[in-house]
Amino acid sequence: MIENLAAGVRAFTSNAFLVEGDRRVLVDTGANFDITEPLAEHGGIDAVVMTHTHPDHVGNLADVKREFDVRAWGFDTDEPGIDDPIGDEETVRIGDHDYVALHTPGHKNDHLCFYSEDAGVLFAGDLVFQNGSFGRTDLAEGDHALLVESIDRVLDVVDEDLDELHVGHGPSMTDRPYSHIELAARMARSPGP
Repeated sequence: MIENLAAGVRAFTSNAFLVEGDRRVLVDTGANFDITEPLAEHGGIDAVVMTHTHPDHVGNLADVKREFDVRAWGFDTDEPGIDDPIGDEETVRIGDHDYVALHTPGHKNDHLCFYSEDAGVLFAGDLVFQNGSFGRTDLAEGDHALLVESIDRVLDVVDEDLDELHVGHGPSMTDRPYSHIELAARMARSPGP
């Protein structure tokens, strides 16, 4: 089961997905709200896995690590709070399934997506969003051409029969989620106004 613990929060935060199962994992911690209480109500976690380290995704990381005595996994251990590295195409256990980590820079250099073909699930972080939206590239480490390459890479790897697309902001998609990635690839190539 995957639950967004940031749903309904009225603060500047990313989504924070609790994935229950053999290895209870929080994908991104969100920011600017108390996530430790709902995590405790769900029985805690075994690990934290980060899509990337922008403040809205890692703001609650220190509190979560302290409260539950867990380690945080991400692409770059030079980033504050990241204890253990996840390399490109490395396998990570999240819940009851193995996910392949895809290094997808463009929004931020340490950005990862996590895909499980068996589960039919993609955690896309801030790479793509609902209705063809895509991650901003006007922040430090942003690179629009690299973002387009990363979206294309995800399209090449992910099965068209994807069941669930969980993103860093906004709703998760379960109705033809692959089409939202395809649309993001087209929209990211469109000339601006």
